[in-house]
Amino acid sequence: MRPALDALYRFSGLLSAFFLMMIGVTIVAQIAGRFLNYTFDATEVSGFCMAASTFLGLAYTLNAGAHIRVNLLIGRFAPEHRRWIEIWCCALGAISFAFFSYKAWEMAYDSYLFGDTSPGLMAVPFWIPQIGMALGATIMSIGLIDELVQTLGGKVPDFADAEAQAIGEELEAAAASMAEASAAAPAKGAAS
Repeated sequence: MRPALDALYRFSGLLSAFFLMMIGVTIVAQIAGRFLNYTFDATEVSGFCMAASTFLGLAYTLNAGAHIRVNLLIGRFAPEHRRWIEIWCCALGAISFAFFSYKAWEMAYDSYLFGDTSPGLMAVPFWIPQIGMALGATIMSIGLIDELVQTLGGKVPDFADAEAQAIGEELEAAAASMAEASAAAPAKGAAS
């Protein structure tokens, strides 16, 4: 199950990167269109690509431990209390994203049924960009449930583990530079 979930998160990250690249492609196409007397509304399409990129990148970023977390409060608790706070946060996030996913899929389906289109020059059917948002929110829900199950099982969640590793590396580097500085200080004193 773990390899399948990791593959899902990587696939979501790749889709996010693809839509991020498409923002640049649409802007270049608009610039080229100006030289060729061709009208292309890159603003609308790149906005749709940005929404898809944002939502599809959420689960990959969570799994990589790259979401911004404010640890001022949680860092003050003992490890056993911290675990319960992580459980509460993962559960609340999973419930919120599951509800949002349901509503996003419902909105995309309604847009398809009613034939809603964007108001710009291209009149893109709204259900097309809404699928990227709904899919990304669904994968994020899966990611949060995955983290919740890991935390309930007594493991450190992936996002907290990656964060701890990054902080540990920074602390090790700072300790090494301080050791070098203190080793160099007596050598300067002896030379004087």
